[in-house]
Amino acid sequence: MKAINCKTEYRNNPIGIDAQDLYVSWQCQEGIMQSAYQIVVKKGSEIILDTGKVESNKMHAIIAPEHRSRDNMSWTIRLWDQDDCSGEWADGGNFEYGLLNSDDWYAKWIEPSEEIGYQFDIGTPDYMNSTALKAWNEKNHKKNEVFIPHKPASVLRKKFCLDSMEKIETARVYASACGLYEIYINGQKITDYVLTPGTANYKFEIPYQTYDVSNYVKTGENEIHIILGDGWYRSTSGVDGDRNLFGEKTAVICQLEINGKAIVSTDNTWQASQNGPLRQNDMQHGEVYDARMENLSDDEMAWHEVKEVPIGYELLKAMDTVPILRMERFDATILKTPKGDTVLDFGQNLAGQIELIIPNGAAGEKIRLIHGETLDQNGEFTQENFQDRKRHKEGGTYQTIDYTMKAGYNHYHANFTIMGFRYVKVETNADLSKAVFYAHAVYSQMMDTLSLTTSNTALNQLVKNAMWSQKGNFCDIPTDCPTRERAGWTGDAGIFAYTGLRLMESVPVFKKWLRQCRYTQLSDGRVMNIAPPNNKPGFFAKLLAGSVAWGDAIIIVPWEIYQLTGDKRVLSENYSMMCNWYSFLKKEARKKKLFNKSHSKKNRNYVIEKGMNYGEWCEPGRSAAESMKDGNYDVANAYFAYSGMLMSKIAKILDRPEAEVNELIRVSEKARQGYIEVYTENGLITTERQCQLVRPLAFGLLHEEADKLAAKQLAVMVKKENGKLNTGFLTTPEICRQLAKRGYIKEAYQLLLNPQMPGWLYEVNQGATTLWENWDGIQPGKEPKASLNHYSYGAVVGWIMDGVCGIHYCDGELVIQPEIYIGDDANGLTSAKATYDSPAGKIEMGWDYINEKVHIHLFIPVGLEAKLILPNGTQQRVLAGEYNYMC
Repeated sequence: MKAINCKTEYRNNPIGIDAQDLYVSWQCQEGIMQSAYQIVVKKGSEIILDTGKVESNKMHAIIAPEHRSRDNMSWTIRLWDQDDCSGEWADGGNFEYGLLNSDDWYAKWIEPSEEIGYQFDIGTPDYMNSTALKAWNEKNHKKNEVFIPHKPASVLRKKFCLDSMEKIETARVYASACGLYEIYINGQKITDYVLTPGTANYKFEIPYQTYDVSNYVKTGENEIHIILGDGWYRSTSGVDGDRNLFGEKTAVICQLEINGKAIVSTDNTWQASQNGPLRQNDMQHGEVYDARMENLSDDEMAWHEVKEVPIGYELLKAMDTVPILRMERFDATILKTPKGDTVLDFGQNLAGQIELIIPNGAAGEKIRLIHGETLDQNGEFTQENFQDRKRHKEGGTYQTIDYTMKAGYNHYHANFTIMGFRYVKVETNADLSKAVFYAHAVYSQMMDTLSLTTSNTALNQLVKNAMWSQKGNFCDIPTDCPTRERAGWTGDAGIFAYTGLRLMESVPVFKKWLRQCRYTQLSDGRVMNIAPPNNKPGFFAKLLAGSVAWGDAIIIVPWEIYQLTGDKRVLSENYSMMCNWYSFLKKEARKKKLFNKSHSKKNRNYVIEKGMNYGEWCEPGRSAAESMKDGNYDVANAYFAYSGMLMSKIAKILDRPEAEVNELIRVSEKARQGYIEVYTENGLITTERQCQLVRPLAFGLLHEEADKLAAKQLAVMVKKENGKLNTGFLTTPEICRQLAKRGYIKEAYQLLLNPQMPGWLYEVNQGATTLWENWDGIQPGKEPKASLNHYSYGAVVGWIMDGVCGIHYCDGELVIQPEIYIGDDANGLTSAKATYDSPAGKIEMGWDYINEKVHIHLFIPVGLEAKLILPNGTQQRVLAGEYNYMC
């Protein structure tokens, strides 16, 4: 038996890490079951750590080698099989630590003088500033408040010489910015990472990256250039369009080391210029680019000194996640709208950047590229579905590239912005007969891990749409949409975590986001609903920081990560935050109304009666105001009970004191009993809303008989609605699973395959290539509305995987139990197949209905044992191998 696909901290050969305890993982090849492992960590030839033989069938471990800054280590592993026979040693890969202490930094933070070489002309502003200024003039402002123009990206440079006598064994660059940065050495960009250093709550941390630049430096004279833009640090942000959330001035830090010795570091000897081609840049608005300014003059008059600024090193933190990259590339189809506008259609709604090639440009000619998600009801380009122009301080999200050509060959790639789009409106008088346009999807480096196909082509497209909504919203952290808000909403992440973790290798993205949640938690335990902040929170934002489900995501997401990976660190890292939130809920339950009291008698101190909550959210037929007006205390109490149950499990896993575990069990049970007393009548639920049945079923809040009755009631409701959903964000992910789990498989399929609105396949039939925020995002003859790239409703793919295809995987535990309903495209399926690249290896499960028999094909990877439950009720244990069944 041999270990393969070895990873450290969920990555291959990471450099610049700073974790004290490292999560290493592998998969098994040959043999049947792993019975033990041994890991050896070396620094060069020196053994730093040897675990010895560890009896375990888990394909992961936590190691903690002693280390210092810059240490480069390797690890090897050997496995023992089911017969206790050891296999050959396998290479686990390398890992390298970053700069772990403040005194490792020799570089200084430097800041360019943005006013030198650039003066904003209010009479002739560029496109971005003219649009922003117009919106600013139309709004009311405080006395003495002035318009702040968007400014050019700065270019910084430094020349240095390397001694030809010194052999270059290792060359590293350590860099970060308050803003965004790109680094070039001798004219070559040193990495394919984009949008570095990434998003963060810069008041608590500033991520830095480590790069191997051994192939970029040379003996003799070298030159390093840095382009410095606005980024998440000071771009317009969120639905409000707030700017300068973390500061008004951009800054950069960069340290180049050869063989562990600092050779070049940012300081006041560097030079900067405001005369680069990137005249304006903004994460939401786009870029203004003048190709005529690409060749920066060596004239000293074009450059100025920089200033060292006392930002310090305490907030610098090694990047502990995967990089953001340009991924898939899409070609454009050129359309002419009924009005005669030229529009590029890239065929896929995505979050990304545009690339253009114009080989025959005329100097000074302009082209404007305006990005949007859809065409309107008349076939015209529109952005209005995602705009809130009155609320946004700069009149909306522009998503526009304003490009000025140079003579001859023009090649441009957006760099310091990311936009949500499928369509791009082209405004120009230039000759585009030879022009080429590409759209590049931009998201965190995550491998697709789930492939699903069925006999229903619309359902297959739904699965693809869910994956593309994840790609469109997982740029460093999970966000709600890539256009209007771009916000790390807690509620969205909480309901999608189970599915998102299985669609793509997204653990590092979720883990980074959880750290941002820890930063935003208030002193009383409430959790801000967006992390990191993307606006200047007002009174209502803090009031709604106590909203259940949204706050409970900080318990649910770590739990889902642990369930998949067995990585206890994610529980311990977030345990204090979880406890503080749950303490807040307990205090809320002790606040009581004088009137309209709950009728709980025995457990009233465990029933939440006050506070403001979002509720089910986006429930068909209920506006946002209606969703929030009654307090949604049934939702609050359901989560109070459910989160307490999860907390008790987490506390036990972390070996917390028995009294602490028991107290969590007690409070959770009291909250459950309180829920039953207040929101059921003798255990029965009276409601016309599907969500009020799904939630207690999913959370296990009801007694056995009441649970059966609630499931039956839900099934009847689904039939009455002809398979139409009326659930919102919170319960849509669970409705099919809870029905099928209780034997109502026909009704679950009816919901899944419903082609009418509200339903998943309605939007597919409208041509959607991503999931929508609202069920009615596009209707024939009506204006499109809301975001057309929201991953939340795509959470149903989790049930298509574990229900329709029957793959239930949690940290080495595998159950295969397909829930099959045979029918045509309108009410069932005739085949379904899933291939899941699980942490333990590739699992395949497929079924076909042929000649009135269900044929099942199953593949179990080495190292796993599965519990197989066939549709006829037959159960058996199966080991690694390939199997075929008929029933």
